[in-house]
Amino acid sequence: MGGPGGGPGGGGRGGRGGRGGTQGAFGRAGGPARRGRKSKKARRAEFDQMEAPAIGGVRIKGGDGQKVRLRRGASLTDLAEKIGVEPASLVQVLFHLGEMVNATQSVADDTLQVLGAELNYDIEVVSPEDEDRELLESFDLEFGEDLGDEDDLESRPPAVTVMGHVDHGKTKLLDALRHSNVVASEAGGITQAIGAYQVTTDVDDTERAITFIDTPGHEAFTAMRARGAKSTDIAVLVVAADDGVMPQTIEALNHAKAAEVPIVVAVNKIDKETADPTKVRGELTEYGLIPEEYGGDTMFVDVSAVTREGLDRLLEAIVLTADASLDLRANPDMPAQGVAIEAHLDKGRGPVATVLVHRGTLHTGDSIVAGSAHGRVRAMINDRGETIDAAPPSMPVQVLGLTSVPGAGDNFLVVEDDRMARQIGDKREARQRAALLAKTTRRKTLDQLFEQLEKGETQELKLILKGDSAGSVEALEDALAAIDVGDEVSLRVIDRGVGAITETNVSLASASDAVIIGYNVRAPGKATQLADAEGVDIRYYSVIYAAIDDVEAALKGMLKPIFEEQTRGQAEIREIFRSSKFGTIAGCLVLDGHIRRNAKARLLRDGIVITETTIASLRREKDDVTDVREGYECGLTLANYSDIKTGDVVETYEMVEKPRE
Repeated sequence: MGGPGGGPGGGGRGGRGGRGGTQGAFGRAGGPARRGRKSKKARRAEFDQMEAPAIGGVRIKGGDGQKVRLRRGASLTDLAEKIGVEPASLVQVLFHLGEMVNATQSVADDTLQVLGAELNYDIEVVSPEDEDRELLESFDLEFGEDLGDEDDLESRPPAVTVMGHVDHGKTKLLDALRHSNVVASEAGGITQAIGAYQVTTDVDDTERAITFIDTPGHEAFTAMRARGAKSTDIAVLVVAADDGVMPQTIEALNHAKAAEVPIVVAVNKIDKETADPTKVRGELTEYGLIPEEYGGDTMFVDVSAVTREGLDRLLEAIVLTADASLDLRANPDMPAQGVAIEAHLDKGRGPVATVLVHRGTLHTGDSIVAGSAHGRVRAMINDRGETIDAAPPSMPVQVLGLTSVPGAGDNFLVVEDDRMARQIGDKREARQRAALLAKTTRRKTLDQLFEQLEKGETQELKLILKGDSAGSVEALEDALAAIDVGDEVSLRVIDRGVGAITETNVSLASASDAVIIGYNVRAPGKATQLADAEGVDIRYYSVIYAAIDDVEAALKGMLKPIFEEQTRGQAEIREIFRSSKFGTIAGCLVLDGHIRRNAKARLLRDGIVITETTIASLRREKDDVTDVREGYECGLTLANYSDIKTGDVVETYEMVEKPRE
């Protein structure tokens, strides 16, 4: 064996560890030198250049302000693909920022932007409108106001929204205009869906058509009223002459102003003895609607849906307002576009959508896409129940042939073929699903989790909503989301849909411990049997505010009770007696209230609490009693406590449950 300076194992000039080799740790021989290997200093400098700032121990290369576009409801995996990092790294970063999100979970917009700012990326969450426009542009389509050449434009009827407070006579007014009786079939006497009708009138010996859209007046249907204002050209604000301006009147007025549509005021119920149309005019003046007779530019018409007085003047006022304020023209030869006013699932006909054509003409056999629903127009039915082959601009029709129920307010357009319609619909559905997950999934921060561990788990009421129409389900969900009973309980809608309650709904409710709310729908026999077997609670409603009241009551019932202390009595110790049988007995005078045996008590000495205990025994003279009232003397003993003094005060109290608000 070689020594330190030579031999096979030496590290000297002649060994493997000599010149031309590498020396290992502690002088041991290393392996042969690798050609082109960088020095430690060079490698360190290179690493320093590549090293990214650490966030919670995770190093991710910053973006230097680079803009990243993400769809609404994107996951961390989507972001990771955009910036070229591992999704697990982003999960760790968010964890250190106080958010617990997995890699495939939809992330809220603000969370994405906070994460982007931390990594020095400019995260731009694409709005649904921009994303939809980009989607249509990828198919060489667009939805907009382009009406084509001026020479191709023809006048079209005005689309009029009827708005106002509940029970002010909107539907009865429309009944009178179209000689029908819609209101008789409505649950609770209120309109709970949007109806569209077309009527004709003679103005200057010319027959003019007007399309009316009725919107509900109950406060739960805010979104539906807003959608009605956005779908039409003129808003008719119905105000009862005997009731005046009410909360939903103001709300409807604000929606119409936000939509920037002209307003015609119909002062209804002038046939009643308590009617005061002048009062209505004065009240609306405060909200910026100045009648023409007062020098303003808003037309007020006094009408009565019962006696039909003033109906002709109302139709004339609508036509005059349209001619004076609007240029209502459209190209009937373009591919049809418009909006789905309402939609529902019919047992015999399948998905049925009530659409309003904005431009072009909708024909039977056209391939259309409405929101995420798509299909071919199998049949069209007008407001009189007649089957028609073509729907020109401003005509409302029911469309049959869609593969699913579109959302109320979804835009529809005609495309080249069924394949294109299906592709657009599928992409919209995927986008809506991701956005919905980001909206409905309520993630908890670490701080919230720690608070819940300290206080006890927060209760959550999970709901599955099924309704007869898309608009009703939307209105019900919005109204339920507005219920506020504090932070101790929460409400989450885990699924919603149009049509009867299915076995799939029941299975989901059973797995997630949810309650099913059926709004104007029922569960068929098999679904009912499954619900009974699984113990799933199904509630049926036909009036929306009954459902809201029940859910609010259920949420309040989930609240943990709050107890507050109520003092029942005070007794001053005047004398002290010693007994071998009973121990230390306090001779007391009841100063206030009453003293009850076994009541919770505390001993006070100079205003300081000495002990918390209970009244073990209570006597008056030689008799055991259960209660001694103010002004009477008594003898009592305290449970497990005998160190009492003359002048001490015994205070009794009860913990009483406080009603939750």
